[in-house]
Amino acid sequence: MIYANLPMTPEMIALAVTGLLHFVQFAIASYMANVDLGTGYTTSPRDRMPSREMRKSTARMLRAYDNHTQMFAFYAAGVLLIALTGQSTTVTVIAAWAYLIARIIYAPAYALGWQPWRSYIWLVALAACATLFIAALN
Repeated sequence: MIYANLPMTPEMIALAVTGLLHFVQFAIASYMANVDLGTGYTTSPRDRMPSREMRKSTARMLRAYDNHTQMFAFYAAGVLLIALTGQSTTVTVIAAWAYLIARIIYAPAYALGWQPWRSYIWLVALAACATLFIAALN
């Protein structure tokens, strides 16, 4: 069965905004890397080590972006499972938006070295993903 007319649930809206967040994080991390390393290096095939070092905050922003890349697929799968099975509830809406809010806070927390808060924020996002999968099993 093809779902051509899935409703745009609050979870799906959160997923769309999270996708846009991904682009924003990429743009910020890329800009910072270009400033630190120079466009000569960042546009090259990177066959050599850069001649300049990145600031700690730039390296952290790149790691935060990589982390979001890894987490996004799990989040998207959870949201899509809820949407495809028509199981949207208050709990799944809160979980979807909690993930997004946690990810918005996570990148600056990582860049600024908020220890141990960054890890707690990541755990909120992970718990939100788990909540979506558990809800989909009901």
